[in-house]
Amino acid sequence: MKVGIRFGGTVLAVFTGVAAAALAQDQSKTAAPSADEKAAMDAMMKAATPGEPHKKLATMAGTFEVKTKMWMQPGAPPQESTGTSENKMVLGGRYLEQSYNGTMMGQPFSGMGMTAYDNVTKKYIGTWADTMTTGLMISTGSAGSTPNTIKMTGSLADPVTGKKMAVSEKVTITDADHHTLEMWGPGPDGKNFKMMEIVYTRKK
Repeated sequence: MKVGIRFGGTVLAVFTGVAAAALAQDQSKTAAPSADEKAAMDAMMKAATPGEPHKKLATMAGTFEVKTKMWMQPGAPPQESTGTSENKMVLGGRYLEQSYNGTMMGQPFSGMGMTAYDNVTKKYIGTWADTMTTGLMISTGSAGSTPNTIKMTGSLADPVTGKKMAVSEKVTITDADHHTLEMWGPGPDGKNFKMMEIVYTRKK
């Protein structure tokens, strides 16, 4: 019986020693990443960390009353509509999510969008979808030449011609309670004109 206990104890001691050595070897591997691995981890952390551009987006978070003017062609009187926009920063302050409900051309209208600033490409990216289409508009751009502005360009499918139409946008953040989105696109003569102006006023 004592021989059996001694043999079992010896086996256990050997197994424990081997396991401890293997664990120490694994820990030494994970504790000292290579220079390339560390550089990659640092780059990923930098890419994922919100910065000043994200703070700019955060100023547009909240509930806003919206007034929209839309011009169907140059010189025509604008069609006006109203609505409410619920904007919030999501995913740890990395993206501005917008949910809009109101009217457009006398009909109920809803839309949703996401605006991001990509730390890697140094570009703003915007997406938009609404109930007047089944497509998705994607825009990219950068900070404007004047403070608190964002300029982006994108394209959308023209329902009349069925072709892609290039558009440009400018967001102007007047203050914490007001910002404006303006959009330009080609008219019948091919020249760009102001197609839309959306004014956001924070709801008190």
